[in-house]
Amino acid sequence: MSRSSIEGFRIAGVATCVPAKSVSNLDPDLGFDPEEVRKVVAMAGVRQRRVVDDGVTSADLCFEAADDLLDRLEWPRNSVTGLIFVTQSPDYFLPSTSCMLHQWLGLDERCAAFDMGLGCSGYPYGLYLAAAMLRAGGQQRILMLHGETPSRFVSPTDQATKLLFGDAGSATALEASDQGGGHFCLHTDGTGHAGLIIRGGAFRDREPADARDLNLRMDGAGVFNFTIKRVPALIQEALEVSGLSVDAVDAYLFHQSNRFIMKHLMKKAGLPEARVPMTIEDMGNCGGPSVAVTMTRLLPAQREKDLTLMLLGYGVGLSWGAAVVRLSPAAPLLHADYAGTRARRGAPAGAAA
Repeated sequence: MSRSSIEGFRIAGVATCVPAKSVSNLDPDLGFDPEEVRKVVAMAGVRQRRVVDDGVTSADLCFEAADDLLDRLEWPRNSVTGLIFVTQSPDYFLPSTSCMLHQWLGLDERCAAFDMGLGCSGYPYGLYLAAAMLRAGGQQRILMLHGETPSRFVSPTDQATKLLFGDAGSATALEASDQGGGHFCLHTDGTGHAGLIIRGGAFRDREPADARDLNLRMDGAGVFNFTIKRVPALIQEALEVSGLSVDAVDAYLFHQSNRFIMKHLMKKAGLPEARVPMTIEDMGNCGGPSVAVTMTRLLPAQREKDLTLMLLGYGVGLSWGAAVVRLSPAAPLLHADYAGTRARRGAPAGAAA
């Protein structure tokens, strides 16, 4: 168990970027039985998904979100002292994708940049790490980027995963502040690591005999049981650590895993439905960045007061975590479709990524 209360930071703003292409799960060209598709849509709640085109990666989505956010905040590029890229869909095994993002964003060589390999729980974990770095001193402004393109690693013939996952990128700007802070609860159960796994392609099995091992395999029943067991307890733990009641939290922002699961979690934890916004219907399950996507799309851009938020991630690992933070009215919430037109400031014109 990891419980932490960290002072000395604030969230300065959040931006998200999703592919412009929307795919309907009811499209007969997907090749699945229409009646079975309707059952999946009714259960998971995913009618449409945002899906990247070939050649577009999670780093591309995160770059556009981060570039937009830096412009809105008017942060000089040399004022960013840390860049954390959270993903399980990197551009390459090496170098770290964060180094490429560092170049594209035109950040200073005094900025520390590194990758963090987490998926569904990555948003609260990434916030925790950024907050801890700011609290430790030496850091003043950090970009925590979280992006995933799970549509790229599902099998086109696997109905259970193909109809569930979409793609998204996010950028969260944090800075040192005497007026802010947050509470974090982080957990791992590695005995469940095979519940969501891509067995082939990395160094354990570079060229698997079974080509299906290059795609995601999901133990749906096992992941469901894990979620309904762990997440309600996580919500209660986060309330205890933060000293808050259920009604004191303005919004509970779940990783958008599955509508049926989220409805079950809300009921079990006693959460008011009006305080649990969902984007899964038209965004799909885009992994950990779905927390940020729900924040930027459904929280009010214009706010009169601070919002108290509980941010919840859970899944692959198996790993789960919560962050309780405050979002000031001054912090912008930006959301955009991927355009691919923003200049990569650190790269010469026409240079390959």
